[in-house]
Amino acid sequence: MATLELQGLTKNFGATGVLKSLDLTLASGEMLVIVGASGCGKSTLLRLVAGLESPSSGRIILEGEDITNRDPSKRDIAMVFQNYALYPHMTVAQNMGYALKLRGETKEEIAQKVAETAKLLGLDELLGRRPGQLSGGQRQRVAMGRAIVRQPKLFLFDEPLSNLDAKLRVTMRAEIRRLQQRLGITSLYVTHDQVEAMTMADRLIVMEAGRASQIATPMEIFERPANLFVAQFIGSPAMNILQPSDAPSTGAPNNAVVGIRPEHVTLDANGLELLIDLVEPLGAETLIYGTLPSGQRLTLRRPGGPPGVANLRVAFPQEALHLFDSKTGERL
Repeated sequence: MATLELQGLTKNFGATGVLKSLDLTLASGEMLVIVGASGCGKSTLLRLVAGLESPSSGRIILEGEDITNRDPSKRDIAMVFQNYALYPHMTVAQNMGYALKLRGETKEEIAQKVAETAKLLGLDELLGRRPGQLSGGQRQRVAMGRAIVRQPKLFLFDEPLSNLDAKLRVTMRAEIRRLQQRLGITSLYVTHDQVEAMTMADRLIVMEAGRASQIATPMEIFERPANLFVAQFIGSPAMNILQPSDAPSTGAPNNAVVGIRPEHVTLDANGLELLIDLVEPLGAETLIYGTLPSGQRLTLRRPGGPPGVANLRVAFPQEALHLFDSKTGERL
């Protein structure tokens, strides 16, 4: 597999800046997951790397070669789409081998590579079927097989699991991650699902309005978000942001916005009273939503079942607090 380097990558549509001077280096065999709200520039980034869009400025370097202006078909990049993009009139084997056929490989070479990849993906028994005869998960595996059989330098995943039901998404994300690690596939993976992002990434890039708010490992981002946007975007339920009237006991400076994750709020007989509004039992844990005397909404994540009371008293341990500058939103 190959390395990927983006240097000052920028994309404007008219006066609108969709991607703003992004610098990024992707190591060989690394899975980098791009996550962010709709319109943040994550899909545009993928399209620029694929060659489906041209950058306004900046460079794209793949394995030491500048491919910024290279035709998409000459980039040695494979893309896996959310809608599978399979040819309905072709069999699984024909879909998987089509790019090899266009490349001029012999029937014997194509058959061997398709058979090897099909075995890897558990598609051996499905090679004679057409896409319409397959389940969503099987179609996604065929789309992946079509990419893998080419042995490209870089894989691009554009929300590949968004069309699957919840249970199948969990299964498929584990399959993709295992396969990516086993084959050492260098990958850029776009998703809006933060659970997908956290569980699949070697590193995450959190996008906000065309910029990279933070690039780090999933746990680094979760434990030390670089700014207020990242703090509230990563984590489900989202981080609690405390009002000044609720934060004096934390000892935070006056210029700080104070945040705390729901699982880090503690129960304390001498703490602030929380009037419970809603309880969501999830089996091994329970989410508790309530209101503090100031009117501040607060979420708790507690192990076990519902508390069985109408209110609780809560505290915010100093070591669990996240402090952000009230003007810039940057971490203090």
